[in-house]
Amino acid sequence: MKKLILILTAAVFAVSCSDNLEDLNQNIKDPTTVSGESLFASAQKQLADQIVTPNVNLNNLRLWTQQLQETTYTDESQYDQITRAIPDNHWRELYRDVLKDLKESARVITETDNDLTNNLKPNKLAIIEVLNVYAFSNLVETYGDIPYSEALDIDNLLPVYDDGLTVYKDLISRLNAAIGSMNTSVGSFDGSTDLIYGGDVAQWKKFANSLKLRMGIMLSDVDAGLSKSTVESAFSSGVFTSNADNGSYQYSAAAPNNNPMNDNLVLSGRNDYVAAVTIIDIMNDLEDPRRPSYFTDVDGEYIGGQIGEISAYADHSHVADALVDPTAPGVLLSYVEVRFLLAEAAARGYSVGGDAATHYAAAITASFDYWGAPDVASYLAKPEVDYASALATSTSTPAWKQVVGVQAYLGLYNRTFASYLSVRRLDYPILTEPTDAQSGFPTRYTYPVVEQTLNGTNYEAAASAIGGDAPETQLFWDKFYTFDF
Repeated sequence: MKKLILILTAAVFAVSCSDNLEDLNQNIKDPTTVSGESLFASAQKQLADQIVTPNVNLNNLRLWTQQLQETTYTDESQYDQITRAIPDNHWRELYRDVLKDLKESARVITETDNDLTNNLKPNKLAIIEVLNVYAFSNLVETYGDIPYSEALDIDNLLPVYDDGLTVYKDLISRLNAAIGSMNTSVGSFDGSTDLIYGGDVAQWKKFANSLKLRMGIMLSDVDAGLSKSTVESAFSSGVFTSNADNGSYQYSAAAPNNNPMNDNLVLSGRNDYVAAVTIIDIMNDLEDPRRPSYFTDVDGEYIGGQIGEISAYADHSHVADALVDPTAPGVLLSYVEVRFLLAEAAARGYSVGGDAATHYAAAITASFDYWGAPDVASYLAKPEVDYASALATSTSTPAWKQVVGVQAYLGLYNRTFASYLSVRRLDYPILTEPTDAQSGFPTRYTYPVVEQTLNGTNYEAAASAIGGDAPETQLFWDKFYTFDF
């Protein structure tokens, strides 16, 4: 009997010790599951960082649109996409760190049953869908055909590529559904998980319509009917009406949540970029009052570096202090852009509440207001800027493309992908051929090397479908003139 008691006691002690040891192996500080709201917040930050960053490994569009020029290492100013695997990095950031988190966020929120928050689900899911459309549309606009119907499936490592135009039209349908499901009388995310609008559904609806406006304009030269109906529908439903509506991610003062411009141009201690001669020459010719808001001066002059050439940091203008403020908002979509899009829509004959000249002047005024630049009235009166006068001397066909294109280029300063879209779609301003250019002007990112290596069959089919995996291949929406150096 004593032996039996001893055996039972030892067994209980062993089980107890085992349980205690297992308890010691548990991480009680970190959650075992991640909330859908946290995943949404992560996706927002990853998206904003990728759109905003000037990191030479991730986003070189300020260089390609010749707003900035490199000081020492000039490869990216010369349109080298390969050395730093830039297409691979952008692809990874959007698919893995943005779209995958958004997909998981939607799944968790859908499956979470909480009587206190169930009524917020439809708005949360609609907002997630809007950012899904934003990210996928960026991929189509940047690469062309992309994995879509088979994307984000962990069990399918070799997804097929879908036709870019087909994807784009489906994204517009998804955006329409998301807009239709938003209920502005009910809340959504809170301010800690939505650092763009703090859960304001009415603002998200304006953002969605403004994105729809841009996507509609992108189809103007390939499907005029759908373009017109999409643009007019977005406008009537309600797009941005002031700079206060801007879709901006709010950064904070301390790393790692500071603006990537601050992180890369200040905290890094590096002097990698100066102003580019292309934008500086245009602004100097116009005596543009926004120059001190955009750039520093050198003994009272604004001096840009030659495109593709080494440019001594001390001898050239740099980005202004406001751009490297750690708390500067990261803009995903802006009122300035919306007004230029409306000017373009009006010039194409769409019904958008005013003529092209009105929207054009409002866009420039909004840019001046955003940057705190003075005397917009005098600027608008310049013959080179006044819409009617500039139209009369334009050398482009149609004439409005040059007029709107040059001012949109200036107004979309520091907007990376938005500026890149505008330059490719309108073909203005005329950019400078870089010294030792590695290609013609890159109208797209080439497909990632990892796709060529691991998903070769589907990559080859996609490359053939778009007309070749070259930097100069014009995508389905880019039908007309491109830069010919």
